[in-house]
Amino acid sequence: MQPTPSPSLIANLRAELAPHAPFAQMAPEHVDRLIAACSQAYFEPGEVVLSPASGAVTHLVIIRRGSISGRQGMADSGGGFEYEAGELFPVGAVMGGRAVTSVYTATSDTFCLLLPAPALRELVGLSAPFADFLNRRVQQFLELSRKALQVAYAAQTLSEQSLETPLADLVRRAAYGVPPSTPLAAALQAMHDKRIGSVLVTDDDSGRAIGILTRHDVLGRVTLPSLPLATPIRAVMSQPVATLTRRHTAQDAALLMSRQGIRHVPVTDDDGRVIGILSERDLFALQRLSLKQVSTAIRAAPDAATLRAVAADIHRFARNLLGQGVGAKQLTELISHLNDVLTARLVALVAAQHSMDMTRACWLAFGSEGRGEQTIATDQDNGLVFASDDPARDRPAWLAFARDVNEALDACGYPLCKGNVMASNPDCCRTQAEWMERFERWIDQGAPEDLLNASIYFDFRPLAGDASLAAPMREMVTRHAARNARFMKQMADNALRNGPALNWRGGIDAQEEGGQSVVDLKLRGTAIYVDAARLYALAHGVAATGTRARFEAVAPAMGVPAQEAEAWIGGFEYLQLLRLQVQLARERREAVDAPDGNPNLIDVNALNDIDRRVLKESLKVARRLQQRIELDYAR
Repeated sequence: MQPTPSPSLIANLRAELAPHAPFAQMAPEHVDRLIAACSQAYFEPGEVVLSPASGAVTHLVIIRRGSISGRQGMADSGGGFEYEAGELFPVGAVMGGRAVTSVYTATSDTFCLLLPAPALRELVGLSAPFADFLNRRVQQFLELSRKALQVAYAAQTLSEQSLETPLADLVRRAAYGVPPSTPLAAALQAMHDKRIGSVLVTDDDSGRAIGILTRHDVLGRVTLPSLPLATPIRAVMSQPVATLTRRHTAQDAALLMSRQGIRHVPVTDDDGRVIGILSERDLFALQRLSLKQVSTAIRAAPDAATLRAVAADIHRFARNLLGQGVGAKQLTELISHLNDVLTARLVALVAAQHSMDMTRACWLAFGSEGRGEQTIATDQDNGLVFASDDPARDRPAWLAFARDVNEALDACGYPLCKGNVMASNPDCCRTQAEWMERFERWIDQGAPEDLLNASIYFDFRPLAGDASLAAPMREMVTRHAARNARFMKQMADNALRNGPALNWRGGIDAQEEGGQSVVDLKLRGTAIYVDAARLYALAHGVAATGTRARFEAVAPAMGVPAQEAEAWIGGFEYLQLLRLQVQLARERREAVDAPDGNPNLIDVNALNDIDRRVLKESLKVARRLQQRIELDYAR
């Protein structure tokens, strides 16, 4: 029986563990219970801590000081990982009562706490934060990092309302509904008496919304046409009605209002019955800069000069969202949406100047814009598909139009693509048949340049004009790529060309740049996830272009456990969030000012403990993802 540690030793160890997850989130009495159950151990540099030959693991290892590296297979296989002070391992082996599959070796003088398996299981039942951390490691790290980032940006944010708030918590007013046969006079009188901006038209039997009449509609649909006030409301109502459920968030409502140009959104229960109505004023009453305000200003811009001024609001809006603690998925989605709105407005303005008919063309977004994953610092990747019975005759006019759009986007802060992947390039301005022939050639021939092109172009998304022109292109790529085993093998090799920023021991592999230790978060981080998601999406016939949506779609088809798929998504979105943080810091001259202007470099030494740990964890997930690709395709 091990002696009980003294109160002073427990207090010292508690203070030592306090800065680290999950101990910072646990109740003090549970931390004390953990410490009391532990024995202490020392390992000298090079000493083996655990190995497959050790048999079933009986203790969880918690590192106090020092570091321990783990390795699977050969020493030069690139499968290493490293644990530092505050980290614990091997969770799966202890909980499962099995041997480890890696050799764990101390890389410096290392002091540890050893928690016996029975005490570990007891603590899992007592402490929810401890259990959650063990079960959802990456997600727990991400949440801690997000909270820390929110605190860092809280002083800068102009918003006091979270975009992740469920609509059930935001709805303050019950919706006023009337039957379809209600005379306009009664409906308008109700709007006046109740001082409301809209009237819902509801089905008599189900109570579901089938139409809506707003104050904005009255002028154009009732007053100007001089309709009799006895006219039933069904004759003038807007339909169908865009609704959201009580489980949707403020972000969802903001996006819906912006995309459809509406000011009211009915909120329903799970059965589709209306429980209330949310107005633009309700949603953004406490916000000085809202998504709807920015998007409305963009859509109303009369010229490119006005758009240049409005474009700066996108960056301000992003900083506000960081201060709210908005996650990477929501943030990049919102940024991409605003960039879409701005691009679509520029396309419309320039098309009018050139007298071009956009019903006969479609502006395409490639790369990160095509995936809906744009960050702050992003250049242009776009193209054009146009309808023509004589491409040689019509292409010059479309190229001139596209050149003006590209230059206008550049003036708005979206730099011209250094690789010339832009609609003003004849290679990127094609008819549907020309695009499809080109895509088919890339898949069938698969030259190195073709593979690089495919990684950019195959993430295309229609942005402005006639989207139906792009639909057959997506269908062809989705169908044809999976059939060509040679192409898929080459895409896999392409996805393995750059490894994550980890050294042979599994520590963060930083490079010296401007006197700082930096990592390229895109090249050696997010790009790995993006390439993997694209590869498996093509292999399984998934048409989605977003990385998260691709992972969510392919994981069940691949038989991947939910926890592993969550780790893929969590790792990718954390790296995206870190990129956004760095890019906004660069705007304030607080980040690495790389000589080559690379906006994705982060100073590793400037990271706090949580972010260093989650960065390393995200890179480990990326390495495991590449190892899966290697097993599936490369060997």
